[in-house]
Amino acid sequence: MFITRTGFPEDSELVLCTVTNIQHNSVFVSIHEYNRQGMIPISEIAPGRIRNIRDYVVEGKVVVCKVLNVNQERGYIDLSLRRVTEGQRRQRSDAIKQEQRAEKIVEMTAIALKLDPKAVYDKLAVKLLKQYFYLYQAFDDVLAGSLDLAALFEKPLAEMLLKTIKEKIKPKELIVAGDLTISTWEENGLAAVKQCLSDALKLSPKLKIHYLGGGKYRMIIKGIDYKELEKILKDASELVLTAMKKSKGKAEYERVKNISLETAETA
Repeated sequence: MFITRTGFPEDSELVLCTVTNIQHNSVFVSIHEYNRQGMIPISEIAPGRIRNIRDYVVEGKVVVCKVLNVNQERGYIDLSLRRVTEGQRRQRSDAIKQEQRAEKIVEMTAIALKLDPKAVYDKLAVKLLKQYFYLYQAFDDVLAGSLDLAALFEKPLAEMLLKTIKEKIKPKELIVAGDLTISTWEENGLAAVKQCLSDALKLSPKLKIHYLGGGKYRMIIKGIDYKELEKILKDASELVLTAMKKSKGKAEYERVKNISLETAETA
């Protein structure tokens, strides 16, 4: 992999390592992204008593470890193997696979432009890894429309990279949502509420509105184009706010952040 990080990992960070040396009471590993050595005490290999450390690790094995302690002055990094759950191990391994895929996209882009892949990667990393932990996270935002490569890199690189990303990565389904709190005391108030919500739904077949109770409604939109989804949500909320004001009712709008797919499905 191209990715390398300066400095030291943070406490509790999960790191990918290769076992390099096994001693009687400890295991030494090479930490991939930081290009540093770390040590796993025998007590952190596995729970319970360990009779033979080689029953759990062998030289050359790639493992996911949790950072326990970092002594930057001495360059010591203490790690744990037993404190990494199966879910964390799977998640970390998946992240590495996705990053390798992102690096392959960079390599293909560089070859198409007749450039050195490592040089292209370094150029991207300087700007993108300031905002993202991995390149693939930036590429996801490119597909979502929330990151403009043309604003960061020269035109040939930005265009070829965008083309390659779109060819090699299937866009993730995005979810945006906002809550409306509506109240009215007019005689025809209920009809006015139903009408403005009905008009909002006509803006896009992607828009769904769920009643949460207490005069509160949640607007949810799913799709792959972030800018399009945000525009629909903005237009729908403004339509409702304007309509309720005209009908002498009251409406307030609040953008919902970090909504999950599960939440959206059950709302």
